[in-house]
Amino acid sequence: MLRAGGRTPARRTRVFHPGSLGMLLGALAVIVGSLLPWVITPVGTLSGTAGPGLWTLCAGFVAVAGAVIPRRWVAISHSLVAGTSVAFVVGWQLVRLGEVSAATDSWGQAMPGIGLVMAAGGAVVLLATGVRVLRSPAVAAS
Repeated sequence: MLRAGGRTPARRTRVFHPGSLGMLLGALAVIVGSLLPWVITPVGTLSGTAGPGLWTLCAGFVAVAGAVIPRRWVAISHSLVAGTSVAFVVGWQLVRLGEVSAATDSWGQAMPGIGLVMAAGGAVVLLATGVRVLRSPAVAAS
């Protein structure tokens, strides 16, 4: 290509950005939490994939995609969209768990499981990482 007068290929400098580690940790927590039990009852457990855990699983993979694309605004948008959607689903499930417990007068019988807690923690990490990358100054490409 050089002999024919073509351009030299652009050198790839990096794949990750400053928020990649936080996004990968948050996404990992969301993905693993989506696969674990979300509700623990005396009869057994209810898995996250039996309901809205599938939505949080998809959001976790959106966060992974944002972590490996080296564009600042892509990372910010993926982190905030995934974190907000997971936080909404977790909050919705906690409210629903409270409604069911109140309607059946069975307080303390159905408890949030480790998967719901991990998904909530992953959402917090994703949102914090998105805000941190948003507030950090943009680095000029060299």
